[in-house]
Amino acid sequence: MSEIPLVQLLTPEGERVTHPEYESTLGKDEIFGMHRDMTIIRRLCNEATSLQRQGQLALWAPLQGQEAAQIGAGRALQPMDFTFPSYREHGIAWCRGIPPEKWLRLFRAVDHGGWDPQQYRHSVPTIVIGNQALNAVGYAMGVQRDGAEEATMVFFGDGATSEGDVNEAFVWAGSFDAPIVFFVQNNQWAISEPTVRQSKIPLYRRAEGFGFPGIRVDGNDVLAVHEVTKRALAHAREGGGPTLIEAFTYRMGAHTTSDDPTRYRIDADVEVWKHRDPLERVKAYLVRQHQVPASEFDATSAEADALAAKLREDVLAMDSPDPLSIFEYAYADVHPLIEEGKRDMIELGVGGGAH
Repeated sequence: MSEIPLVQLLTPEGERVTHPEYESTLGKDEIFGMHRDMTIIRRLCNEATSLQRQGQLALWAPLQGQEAAQIGAGRALQPMDFTFPSYREHGIAWCRGIPPEKWLRLFRAVDHGGWDPQQYRHSVPTIVIGNQALNAVGYAMGVQRDGAEEATMVFFGDGATSEGDVNEAFVWAGSFDAPIVFFVQNNQWAISEPTVRQSKIPLYRRAEGFGFPGIRVDGNDVLAVHEVTKRALAHAREGGGPTLIEAFTYRMGAHTTSDDPTRYRIDADVEVWKHRDPLERVKAYLVRQHQVPASEFDATSAEADALAAKLREDVLAMDSPDPLSIFEYAYADVHPLIEEGKRDMIELGVGGGAH
């Protein structure tokens, strides 16, 4: 998989292996639950891709291949923790309890974000590459000053590590020992640029220069991701400061539905990573180690199909917003320039407030 040492507890063939520092304590039911999560997320993601191809979404960012990284990390979070995603963290949104139709409101262009961040302890998606890292560090420093025993976690891709925002976030987090976990999903392609053109060293080692620990984990191994993330979050809550986790994985599909990955990567690489499928890895383990029957996996697939059908129904039922709603969430309080713009729109006969 990689010449760089990484934490792995489950091989691509589904065999348990030991690690000197990490050991999974999850039982059969918890592991099967994670397999269920990954199955559902993949099915919903594929449904969203189909909806975009049919003109029902403006855009979609697939996550196929990264399910273990997201579910392993998402299930390590505690309810009081707060998360900051990019535009691809559908698995984290699922773990935070956000109804799937809310994820797609932004991509259907009927909402500014889709949900109340405080209700789910999960910020709305950030489209600007890497900007959520600065937002997350600011939030974590606020938590630190409030004396709250919670951790902040921010997610971004390998491409975002080349952005100034992410490196500035590292500076602030390291300097102030902010209670934050940086979780980079190294899917090896920043749209069309491979990671090797962005960094001459493994990404997890970037943390050394900012004064906090970094670790690389097998991002297709949900058990390893869960344990590494759980420990990093505990470290943050206990006042130990930030950690950078690099989940080494692979984006099986396109960067977004406007991308054509066949133009910049070879099919042979994709085929290699198909044999490292995170879902099949866990399934093989559950069958071999716990004798989980095929009927249970079939039931999960049927559940995922039903949720996908419900998602399609919900998306098609979404109404277009009143154009004037664009002014409603710019500021928490009334702002004279915003109100002036709203009045101008009404005078032009736009929106529900027009006459």
